[in-house]
Amino acid sequence: MRRLRNVKIVATLGPASADYKTIRALFEAGADVFRLNMSHGSHDEHRARYDIIRQIEADTGRPVAVLADLQGPKLRVGTFAAVAAELEEGQMFRLDLDPTEGDSHRVCLPHPEIFAALEEGARLLVNDGKIRLKVIDCGPDFANCEVMVGGTISNRKGVNVPDVVLPLAALSEKDRVDLEFACELGADWLALSFVQRAEDVIEAKTLAKGRAQVLSKIEKPAAERAFDEILKVSDGIMVARGDLGVELPVEAVPPIQKRLIRKCRAAAKPVIVATQMLESMIESPMPTRAEVSDVATAIYEGTDAIMLSAESAAGRYPVEAVQTMNAVAKSVESDLTFRDIIEASRSAVRQTVTDGIVAAAREIAETTDVSAICCYTQSGKTVGLVCRERPRVPIIALSPITQTLRKLCLNWGVHAVRCDEVSRFKEAVVNAARAARDYGFADESHQIIVIAGVPFNVQGTTNILRVAPCDERLIYRTDPE
Repeated sequence: MRRLRNVKIVATLGPASADYKTIRALFEAGADVFRLNMSHGSHDEHRARYDIIRQIEADTGRPVAVLADLQGPKLRVGTFAAVAAELEEGQMFRLDLDPTEGDSHRVCLPHPEIFAALEEGARLLVNDGKIRLKVIDCGPDFANCEVMVGGTISNRKGVNVPDVVLPLAALSEKDRVDLEFACELGADWLALSFVQRAEDVIEAKTLAKGRAQVLSKIEKPAAERAFDEILKVSDGIMVARGDLGVELPVEAVPPIQKRLIRKCRAAAKPVIVATQMLESMIESPMPTRAEVSDVATAIYEGTDAIMLSAESAAGRYPVEAVQTMNAVAKSVESDLTFRDIIEASRSAVRQTVTDGIVAAAREIAETTDVSAICCYTQSGKTVGLVCRERPRVPIIALSPITQTLRKLCLNWGVHAVRCDEVSRFKEAVVNAARAARDYGFADESHQIIVIAGVPFNVQGTTNILRVAPCDERLIYRTDPE
C-alpha cells in the first residue's frame, strides 16, 4: 500500500478511535502518523492504542509513526463560591494567592510564577480569551486588573499570559512521567507544549536521550519571537494555532504560519500545521468550505503534515475526516499552481556535499525521465534534505533501521521501506530498483536516482548519486561492484 500524495496526515486517537477496526480504517483512509494526546487518557489506554498501531504496522508491512503529545503546565484560576461569577467591562477584578473561594470581585490564581512575571499593562486571558483582563497594578502575590472584556468566569478556567515570558519550565512533573512512559513505550516523536525558549527543548531532548525525536509546539508569542533559536535545537515543529490564536490577534496567525513553514523547509525539518482544521466534522459528516480552504492553504504553503485532533479522537466521523484530508491533499497536489508555488518558495541551500547531491537529484528528476529518488539512510538526515527540495517524483527512503523509517513517516513525500544492510553499491542499486517496482513507482522500463554513502551503514557519508535502470539485468551488466 502506497500513498498517492506527498503531505502527511496526523490523526489523534481517543475514545472514538480506540479499537483495531477503527484505527486500521484510519490508516487505510490515509493516516500516516498517530498522535497520543497525553492531556487525556491513562497510560494503560495509550499503551493499548500503541500496541494496536504496531499490530497494524506488522499486518500491512508499512512503517507507522507514533507522536506522543505532552500536556505542558496548565494555568487555571481557582474555584468560586457560586461556581461562577459575572464580570462586567470596566470593573476591577483581583487575582491573588488566597485559596478562599472567589466571587465577582476576586479569585485565587494559584501560580506565584505568574505574579512574579506580571507587569503593569500586561494582559491575562481567561477561558480561551473569552474574558480579558488588563493589569493595573501587581505584586508578588496579587494583580489588580481592569476587565476589558467581561462575561461569565467559572471554576478552574484556563489562563493565558501572552505579554510576558513566564518563569515556568515547559515540562511539569506529569510531563516528565509521560515523557519517560512514551519513550519506553516506543514513541517516535514527542510534541513539547508550552515552549518559550530553546532551553525548554534542550531539556526535553536531554530527558529523551535519543529515544524519540522532539517536536516543538509553537503556541505562545514568546516561542514565535524566539523561533530561530528554537528551530535550531528542535527535530521538528508544530504550528499549534489554537493557543496562538488566543494569545495573538487572530489575523496575525496566518502570516506566522506561512513564515514558520518556510523556515522549517529551509532547515530541512518537518512541520505540522494543527488545530481546528476540520473542526465541524466533529459533529458533521461534511466540512465547511472555509475548513477545506484552510487545509488546502497549509498544503500550498508546503507543510510536511496536517493534523486532526478532536475530529478523529472524539468526533462522530473520524474516518471520514481522514478521507476528507486525503481528498483535499490529492486535489491540491494535482493542481499545476501547487508546483509553481512550491518551486517559487524553495530556498537554495548549498553548504555541504550532501546539499549539492540532493539538489542535483531534484534537478535531474525534473529534466529527465526519472520515476523516483531512492535514498539510503541511517539517521534520516539525508532524506530530510531531499524533502526540502520538494521534488516532483516520489522519495523512497531505504533503511535497515525501523526507528529511522518510522520517524520519516512525518516527512513530506517520503515512502519508507525497510531493507537489509548492504555492503556493496551494486547491491544498493538493485534493492532500490526492487523497492521502486514493488511499490508501483516504476517498472523495468524506468530509471531511478539512487543516493547513498560509501562506506555503507555509517551516518553522514552521503557521497554518491547514480541514475540507474530499474531492469536488474542492466544493473548487473553496467554497475560497478
